Amino acid sequence: MHSAIRKLLNLVDPKGDQSICLRELFALLDLFYWAPDLPPKFKSMLVPGKIQHIICTGNLCIKEVHDYLKSLCPSLHITRGEYDEDARYPETKTLTIGQFKLGLCHGHQVVPWGDLDSLAMLQRQLDVDILVSGHTHQFKAYKHEGGVVINPGSATGAYSSITYDVNPSFVLMDIDGLRVVVYVYELIDGEVKVDKIDFKKTATAAAH
Repeated sequence: MHSAIRKLLNLVDPKGDQSICLRELFALLDLFYWAPDLPPKFKSMLVPGKIQHIICTGNLCIKEVHDYLKSLCPSLHITRGEYDEDARYPETKTLTIGQFKLGLCHGHQVVPWGDLDSLAMLQRQLDVDILVSGHTHQFKAYKHEGGVVINPGSATGAYSSITYDVNPSFVLMDIDGLRVVVYVYELIDGEVKVDKIDFKKTATAAAH
């Protein structure tokens, strides 16, 4: 297991008892049906019992992918991609974890795709502190209007209509009180590279 993710997972709960853990660790994924399998190095990192929530922006397409994610973590939050036929998945979803309200959407509904102003409008419409949206298959995380917008990229490295040059990536998001740390794991030339963005909710945003 990659040393950075091992350190983070042990920090979340060194004894393996999630019931006593005040922190919340999320795995953020965007999948795609024509590259349905995760890279082996990602699979070795995403292990059952260490992640409290999985957020998937969509395009699971087959039941086996849903079952695999469920085996990693029972708290699974999914929105519907343009190729998902399962009507159980909503177009958008919101959830509250601690001091933060999260919103998720696959992103094909955002026009133009990946447009910052359109994503900001969606963030306001959902009234969320953290917006998770995919579809472009390009990782992006930035602070906006007292909140955070995250695109986890493509966990499988599938190409998109926007770009054929896609590095597989996924995101771990660590929520601790009013602080969020976003870690992006990207597979580049066979090696996993890690970057992070640190965000602290302000008193004004906390009253939101």
